[in-house]
Amino acid sequence: MTIRAVLFDFSGTLFRLEHDSLAAHADLMRALTAPVGVAEGLDFTVEEWERRDLDSQAHRDLHVAVLEKSGATDSEDFYDRLTGPDFWQPYPDTAQALGTALPTAVVSNIGWDIRKVFDRHGVTDRVDEFVLSYEEGVIKPDARIFRIACERLGVRPEETLMVGDSEEADGGARAIGCAVEIVDPLATAQRPDALLAVLRKHI
Repeated sequence: MTIRAVLFDFSGTLFRLEHDSLAAHADLMRALTAPVGVAEGLDFTVEEWERRDLDSQAHRDLHVAVLEKSGATDSEDFYDRLTGPDFWQPYPDTAQALGTALPTAVVSNIGWDIRKVFDRHGVTDRVDEFVLSYEEGVIKPDARIFRIACERLGVRPEETLMVGDSEEADGGARAIGCAVEIVDPLATAQRPDALLAVLRKHI
């Protein structure tokens, strides 16, 4: 089947949370950006933790609580910086990967508006649809969120490629017939062209 549209995950796929000031909090940052489930060391139920990606206030409250428990100073301000565009870095091939001539959507489990990250790096106009869990009320791997993205792009799932960094979350797209490719969420400097490599396999 010919691929006619591409869906991309956000964190660990197109962008990564990276900043010099986060070096001392590397383990915490990995926990806070885990695509699904409750990371080890976080004292929440699965239901409470998943709620963070369905409601922006819950996202803020839970993350601030985790930051406070970890000993971070000015946790409210720290949260604002974590969800601000300056702390998110694109992978070297992100702009080019988003520049295909195919309809493109970003499908993310997230509790804040990531469009400002795309704005900062000048690639917002390369994305046709943002399908964000807190706006849609559904999180990956639920097939409904992938179906929403396909419908908005006007393509059939079997004509669609989902590119993400989590088999558990992004692999949910297979349930409706999408092709799926998983990339490793390495540091941006260590993953120069993984997105382009998977696109070359299908497009």
